[in-house]
Amino acid sequence: MTEDNTLYQVVINHEEQYSIWPADREIPLGWQPVGKMGTKEECLAYIKAVWTDMRPLSSRQ
Repeated sequence: MTEDNTLYQVVINHEEQYSIWPADREIPLGWQPVGKMGTKEECLAYIKAVWTDMRPLSSRQ
């Protein structure tokens, strides 16, 4: 198994849904960085801690 040395950043969309994206690539339209960068595991742990309601924003309003 190949080790993933990619630096990722956590991104969020207008529905407050989270994802990770390689830090050296342009973020897709509709997504914004949240300021968290790290390994894949670190970014996924951050998302798990902050994304407590998985419903899209439009469903929560």
